[in-house]
Amino acid sequence: MSRFMRFIITLTVSIQIPFVVAVAEASRRFLGVDTAHAWILGGVLGALGLFFFFGRAQSIVHDEQRPWQRTFLVDLPYWVHWCTCLYCLIPSLLYVILAPLSDLVRGLPVSLSPGFFMWTYASGLLVCGWGVTLRRWWFLTRRVEVRVRGLDKKFDGYTIAHLSDLHIGNLTPLWWGQRWARATNAENADMVVITGDMVTSGVNFHREIAQLVGELRGKDGVFVAMGNHDYFGEGEPLISLIREQGAKVLRNEGVVLERDGGQLYLAAIDDTWTRRADMDQALAERPSGAPTVLLAHDPDRFPEAVKRSVDLVLSGHTHGGQIAVPFIARHINASKLAHHYHLGVYQDGDSTLYVHPGLGTTGPPMRLGVAPALVMLTLRSA
Repeated sequence: MSRFMRFIITLTVSIQIPFVVAVAEASRRFLGVDTAHAWILGGVLGALGLFFFFGRAQSIVHDEQRPWQRTFLVDLPYWVHWCTCLYCLIPSLLYVILAPLSDLVRGLPVSLSPGFFMWTYASGLLVCGWGVTLRRWWFLTRRVEVRVRGLDKKFDGYTIAHLSDLHIGNLTPLWWGQRWARATNAENADMVVITGDMVTSGVNFHREIAQLVGELRGKDGVFVAMGNHDYFGEGEPLISLIREQGAKVLRNEGVVLERDGGQLYLAAIDDTWTRRADMDQALAERPSGAPTVLLAHDPDRFPEAVKRSVDLVLSGHTHGGQIAVPFIARHINASKLAHHYHLGVYQDGDSTLYVHPGLGTTGPPMRLGVAPALVMLTLRSA
């Protein structure tokens, strides 16, 4: 068992404890169950919560085709429960620490109210039910203008439809992704790019992913960069399937786009996490003086791109944390714990980075405060 999986199992055990207390209190208060049997019921349901986690965790590590009824009637309700338990963890810890201190300061007997855990879990069901179901489903179209120094006037107004982190699989099925494709095609963009992580894990959804990419349309084509999840299994078959659909998978290479003598260089690096990325190779064929757009799944490569005078870097990877404080997601989100560049536009001199919030999810299938998005970028002469 990997260190990561041991950590996740330990976390799952821990977050079941407030749930056990919540079940015991609810069954005692609303069902009239005596205290002893209420605790037994809570313990049994907590044990089941841990037991069902193993099957769900295995599906994250190696996603396999399953009947949609199982996904929507078993897996998603379980993830609502799991995310709710996680939601309860910090308030429960604070309550267990601060409530006794408050009692001691006031000279009262130290006590804890089981009702706190019950109502915290109940509120979490509403919040996490929204995050696992409807918030993941609804996506936005964001429009961003980027000033590019030296951009030929013939490319002024050039549009790029940016998709990232599709994570197609059981929890984000093909027909979800086809809504993104229809919305993208309706924009009639000059170019469509995907900055990696089309896969959740494994190889069982490669054909669905290739079909989805094949449905995308851009005047100058569809261009794909690989992400770390795309190699969670075997990446080469996916690359071949995507290329069969007519899209161009760029792996440490670039292409020159032309408009009546004006030039724009589009390049992409391969995955950083599996040590396949080579930025020098990706930029080796860049024409002198041509503005450059670089697809790099990991936004932490931005400083390296700045040193090479790349004008625009398009990234993904972070999902904006998937969980953030609404309305100020840029400033307070889960990805800030691990990434310097985590969501939206960043500027360093003449270089611009855009970090996509992602369309799918990985790990617990929940979004809060960070909406999935189709991003439409328009290049403007600076």
